Amino acid sequence: MRDRKASGWLGLALAMMLLAVACGGGGGEVQTTPTTPTDQGAGLGTITIRAGEPVKIAVLQAISGDNANLGEDQVRASKIAIDRREGRLLGHAIELQVEDEACSSEGGQTGAQKIVSDPQIIGTIGTSCSTAAVPASQVISQAGGVLISGSNTSPSLTARGYLEEGTLEQAENFSEGYYRTAHNDEFQGHGAAQFAYEELDARTAATVHDGDPYTEGLATEFGRFFQEFGGEVVLATAVNKGDTDMRPVLTEVVAEKPDIFFFPIFQPEADFIVQQATEYPELDDVTFMGADALLSDTFVTIPESEGMYFSGPARSESGQYDDFVEMYERDFGEKPIQSFHAHAYDATNLLLDKIAEVAEQDGDTLTIDKQALRDALYATRDYDGLTGRITCNVFGDCAAPRIGVYHNTDPSVGIFGTISNVVFTSSPEVEATVPERR
Repeated sequence: MRDRKASGWLGLALAMMLLAVACGGGGGEVQTTPTTPTDQGAGLGTITIRAGEPVKIAVLQAISGDNANLGEDQVRASKIAIDRREGRLLGHAIELQVEDEACSSEGGQTGAQKIVSDPQIIGTIGTSCSTAAVPASQVISQAGGVLISGSNTSPSLTARGYLEEGTLEQAENFSEGYYRTAHNDEFQGHGAAQFAYEELDARTAATVHDGDPYTEGLATEFGRFFQEFGGEVVLATAVNKGDTDMRPVLTEVVAEKPDIFFFPIFQPEADFIVQQATEYPELDDVTFMGADALLSDTFVTIPESEGMYFSGPARSESGQYDDFVEMYERDFGEKPIQSFHAHAYDATNLLLDKIAEVAEQDGDTLTIDKQALRDALYATRDYDGLTGRITCNVFGDCAAPRIGVYHNTDPSVGIFGTISNVVFTSSPEVEATVPERR
């Protein structure tokens, strides 16, 4: 039970912030005041849910465009989490608002503005893509809300330095009220590099990103750890989103003759890389490796993706996960279509459970203190999820960072067959000192 804290000046400040967001327009950079883990407001206001009114939450996922399967997989997982509660929380129906962020910065900003325009929405699950999360987390943070992602992995959204001695450092795009049940790509970069160096005996590598916070961050982390293991990055380059002719970058790769070519980018650019690579027999001896953005039913089924390796979240082996997959297949007529459904399921359950934890009940009326909800999420310890034990730190990183590497030996088996072919797992220990929340 929590005490409600609301004051007139805080309400006025919040109204001014919402007005600023609403006037911001779509597509532009969001102007924010930097926040830090110790820069917490004394209160963010409350949400009152009266008798007969629903508990409203939102999902902000990529449900259109070339990466729609990434978001659709997670929307389905959120619906399963709600259905397992028979669609109700504390005697109220759960209402789910679905918004599309289209895996873009503009989509993230526009979708977040729609969500914060409804003051009854208590929390949001999303985004799918880190590039959408940068503006979305700022908009929702300024409005006093919470955003929990099941698939954002860019280190820039939370903190850096997990695998270094010293104190963990806040990253440049951190926003108060942002959390994720997906891993930080510092861990994925380490795991992918370890696999390449130790298991494939690769000693030289080429990396490509597309300027997105996710792709650039992961390519950078892979390169950093690959060199720490003893390898050499002979080429670190980039393509542009929207490029269709990948021959220039493939020519660069041919010239450097790396042992491994790591390109943690999205579709459709990755499609063009693997398809046009067949024009270069010099690449036959180069191992191709992608990452979790390409662990989808629309990429691993491309014939030219056969033989590729992919890093991503380690697949859960629990009985709970098997039950979840059965429900998924029953409800949607197919097995999961991407690799972050379990993380979105955990994010949805975590949000609903924390709402229930902080809600004040007065008859049929619920009152949710928004600051108390944030604090309860940050205080999460050993939460039992499909993805493992979830513990949130002061920067909103909540995942158990287990990384898997998958080998696509047969495109005809689809995404679920590919993520069943685990060839390597990594669970590095955190070396940094993680600050406590004050």
